[in-house]
Formats: sequence, structure tokens, C-alpha cells
Amino acid sequence: MVALQRLDSECSAVSLEVVVELVVLGAVCLLISGVAIRLGLVFADHFGIADRPGGHKQHHAVTPFVGGFGVISVVVAAFLLVESFFQSFSLRPLQGILLGALTLFLTGLADDIWHLSFKPRFVIQALAALSMVYSGGVELVSLGQLLPGLAAVELGSLAVPFTIFATIGLINAVNMIDGIDGLSGSVSLVSLALAAVVAHSAGNVACTVLLVALIGGVAGFLYYNLRYPGNGRARVFLGDNGSMLLGFLFAWLFIALSQGKSAAMTPVTALWLFALPLMDTVGVMLRRIWLGKSPFQPDRHHLHHLLVRAGFRVCDVVAFAVLSQVALGLVGIAGLWLGVPEWVMFAIFLLVFAGYFLVILRPWRLVPTLRRLGRALHLPSGDARGIFVGYFEQDKCLELLDVVCAGLTGSYDYQIQLYRVDDRRQGARRRNVYCVVLVPAGSGNDQLIGRIHSDTNAIRRRLTGDTAVEVRLFIQRSSANDRRVAYSRPGVKANQRRADRRGVGRTLIYSMERTRGRVYRDPVACATTVTPV
Repeated sequence: MVALQRLDSECSAVSLEVVVELVVLGAVCLLISGVAIRLGLVFADHFGIADRPGGHKQHHAVTPFVGGFGVISVVVAAFLLVESFFQSFSLRPLQGILLGALTLFLTGLADDIWHLSFKPRFVIQALAALSMVYSGGVELVSLGQLLPGLAAVELGSLAVPFTIFATIGLINAVNMIDGIDGLSGSVSLVSLALAAVVAHSAGNVACTVLLVALIGGVAGFLYYNLRYPGNGRARVFLGDNGSMLLGFLFAWLFIALSQGKSAAMTPVTALWLFALPLMDTVGVMLRRIWLGKSPFQPDRHHLHHLLVRAGFRVCDVVAFAVLSQVALGLVGIAGLWLGVPEWVMFAIFLLVFAGYFLVILRPWRLVPTLRRLGRALHLPSGDARGIFVGYFEQDKCLELLDVVCAGLTGSYDYQIQLYRVDDRRQGARRRNVYCVVLVPAGSGNDQLIGRIHSDTNAIRRRLTGDTAVEVRLFIQRSSANDRRVAYSRPGVKANQRRADRRGVGRTLIYSMERTRGRVYRDPVACATTVTPV
């Protein structure tokens, strides 16, 4: 008994030591990634490697493609640092990964500069997959038990073609999900973390070390790419140099962890760990084929595009994607650890994908549903340009202006405007004045929209006694966010109004602007009479 207790104590000490070393390795790789990307900015500025607005792209500023610099730097650093951290282990069996990683990084960099066609990219991706097989010894030889009552599907002579197919698929899945700030990096970080948990629990130290290094590298990239307070937009993009590299590393690690007698997981588990990018890519490509288009033709029908069109802020879209991938990944890990048959997990995955595909197949139905979901969750709309307060009597303008000004934090510039509705139709209402707080700088600024949403709630709480006055975010009308225009069903006219608005006009009766700490036309001084401006 004493010997068993001593052995258990020694194992715990070794395990704790390994965890500490992994944490330190991840922190060092995060720092390496951040420095490499910072140096990459100089390189990109000199050679003009940047993404410019236009076409189907949503960003409005020139942004460098240097995210891959951080990832490739930690791949190289992992092989240089591993023996310093883990003296009893070595990554030498995996050193063949460098050949494919460097090849795809340089190919992606060339694509970012010269915009290669998809054919040479596919050829090089296939060659990288071949290097994985013949140089690294990583090959997809079994798909697992996909049907009940049958043995595992062994690929035999089809192993190499399937490895090439899976590698190209994962590379392009990462590339396709790289559509908005922080999305591809955040989802990749979740998949890497879940895979690291599986690898560590199975005792696969080599893959665990590489995964932790990549977690640090992606985290360093997210420091520049993710939107957070103080960073209103992405300063760098992942680019093809980063997305192709990450996709190749995912393919290598997932195949290495799911094949062989000492496999850490089943092939079906790998599907769950990468479920969201995989379902989004396959679903969009199938939809394009269904519409008679090329599966490689870019469009704005990915899930993140639909969420943005529905009014979700970029940070909320990223949070939604991260939570979805965490949930899907945990389902896969739970099935693995609980010993659920592979064919059952595969059948559940197919059902989830079928549901997902049916949902995104008709975006003209999905987008309005997502709008209602956003309102139900009380999420601020990414299309918000201010605050609307109305309607009320004109003789209450002073009182309402005081409430509105008291509810505004003053942390941003705004313009307050009062309008009187001039309805010449019979039965015009007595409450015919409304207030709009315009925030011109709110476009695309997630943090600012969040503050506007908070101020909207503060004004609403101050007006709880007057239930007839509506307080909500002000959404500027445009074809991009008009439900009658955006994502209308094909063949159906979408520009018809629900009611006839002829005879309805409006008159600006008051305006006040606050900018750079100065207030023009003080509301207390001007609102006593509220005369037309």
C-alpha cells in the first residue's frame, strides 16, 4: 500500500511538472507569435501584402496579411524549444511536418501577393499531403466503424488519395471560415484546445506539445485580429499564408491522433472537433452546386455572413461560433470517453449537418429568424446608428430631452434631433414628436454599439412610467438591412411597403450636437420653446 501511494505521488508530480512546462511553452510561443507578426507588418508594408476593400469583402481599411508569420514561427520554435522543456521527449518523429508547413506558408504568401488560381494551389496542397504520408508517416488508413454490425472501413490502396482529399478539405475549410475579424482564429483556438485535451489524456506527448505551441501561436495572432476594447478592428488578417498553414496542421494532427493502434481518438471524433468549419464549408459548396454555380465561386452565404446580415455584431458572431464549436467538440469528446459506438456518433453528426444544411439553404427565411433571435436575446444590432425615443406630445419635449441627456453616458459624440410628424391623413395621433440620438461613428464599432445599447437601456429604465413611449436602437434604413430587400425569396418582389405612407411628412424642430466635449445648442436653453431650426 505504501509503495502504491508513493507511485501515485510520483505520477502526480510528473503530471503537474508536465502541465507547468506546457503552460510555459504556450506562453513563450504566444510571445514569439506576437513578435513575428509585428516584424511581419514591416515586411508587408514593404512588399504591399495587404487586403484591400472591395467586392464581397466587408472591411473598409487596408489590412496586412501576416497572420501566418505568427503560426509558422511557433512551428519552427516548437522543434527548437521542445528539448529545453521536455528533456525526456522529442519531436523528431514529427520533424517531417516542417517541409509541408513551410511549403504551404510560402504558397499562401505567394497567393496573397500574386493571387494564384485555385489549380496550382490544389496541386501544391496535394504535394504537401504527399509529404505528410511519405516524409512524416502520417496516413489516413481507416475511417472507423461507420455502419452498425460492420467492421471498421479500411481504405487500403485508397489511403493516399483519401489523405490528399482530407488534407485539401481541411485547408480550404479554414480558408473559407476566415471571413470576419477574429472568427477563424477563435474557432481554430477552440479546436486546438479540445484536441490538446484529447492528446494529453491519451498520453501522446509529441502531439500535445505541438498543439500547445500552436495554441500560443494562434493566441498571439488573435491579439492583433480579435476585436476587444482598445482594438476596434483587426490590425492583421490571417491571409492564405496562415489559413493554408493552419489547415495543413489540423490535417496532420487529426490524422496522427486518429490512426494506428495507439490512436488517441476515433476518426469520427475528429469530425466533431472541427465540426463548424467543416459543416459551413461543405454546406455552402453544396448550396452553390444546388443553384447551378461553381462550388468555388465566392459569395456571402456563409453562416457568419448571414449572422452579420441579420444584425449581429462581429464580436457576437465570433462568440456564437466559439460557443457552437465548443458544444460540438464536447459532444465528440463525450462520445469518445463514454465509449459510444462510432457509427452512432457518425449518424448523429450527419443529422446535425443535415439540419444545418436545411437551415442555410434558404437564407431569406433564416435571416429574419436570426433577427428575431437577436432581439429575443437582447443583443445590440450591428446596424445601430443611435437611439430612437418616440412618440410623445410636443409640450413634453423639455422633459423628454432631460431624460434622454441624463441617460447618455457622454462617452461618445452624438447629435440629438427632434422631429414632428406631419400626418395629413384623417385621425392623425396627438403624440407626433420623436427624438433620434445619432452616432455617426457607430458603424462597425462593436464596443461603441455596446455603449449605445447600454444607454438605450438606461433611457428605457428612466421612462418606465410612460409605457406609450418606445425606446429602441435606431437602425438607419438601407437596402443592406431592410428586410423587404435583403434576402427576399427569389422571384418575389421585396420592395413593397406594408402600408401606404403618402401624406406623412416630418419636420425637424430641434437639433443639438455634442462633439469633442463641447455642446452646441444647449437643450436646457433651447428646449423651453422648441422652435423649428
